[in-house]
Amino acid sequence: MRLSDADQDRIGAAIEVAERRTSGEIVCVVAHSSSDYLLYPVAWSVVSALATPWLLLAFTHLSIQRILLAQLIVFIVAYLILSAPAIRAHLVPHAVRRTEAHRAAMEQFFIRGLHRTRNRAAVLIFVSLEEHYARIVADEGIADKVDPQIWQGAVEAVLGGARADRLADGFIEAIDLCARVLADHFPPQNQQDLLPNRIFLI
Repeated sequence: MRLSDADQDRIGAAIEVAERRTSGEIVCVVAHSSSDYLLYPVAWSVVSALATPWLLLAFTHLSIQRILLAQLIVFIVAYLILSAPAIRAHLVPHAVRRTEAHRAAMEQFFIRGLHRTRNRAAVLIFVSLEEHYARIVADEGIADKVDPQIWQGAVEAVLGGARADRLADGFIEAIDLCARVLADHFPPQNQQDLLPNRIFLI
């Protein structure tokens, strides 16, 4: 799933419109994946390679040199197969995938400078596609004023858009929902728009 240039323009325009209703800031980030998870193909390939000599010693009369060569081949082949994205995704426990996605969301919050706004009323809408994960990260200025569950509608909107292959529409709906919450507590004021009105693709 990818966002076309037109989709990105629509999301940027939606952020601009939404921020006219509030002195808060909204930033959107979509990640293809929150991690490469290469540790898991490597670990399983190592296990396979370590098991190879024992099997060959038990069932064959190969020389040590051939066994070592077979061990190397098993590692390389196993790694090439297991590192394929479709297979690698099944090697990683669900809890690990969620933890990595959460880490990536918090990392993006600070990388994009949402913690540096004057009124601390910035909101990040983060989606990691491979993990089927979405999160709203709100800075303390707005987070202290609303129940965390208030953002669930925005999370469901963007995830629903992703499932329906209408990711841009999901983001636009989530942006509108976040703007409503921000506008209730941080009405528009004469202040500079500090953060870019665009979606970041990582």
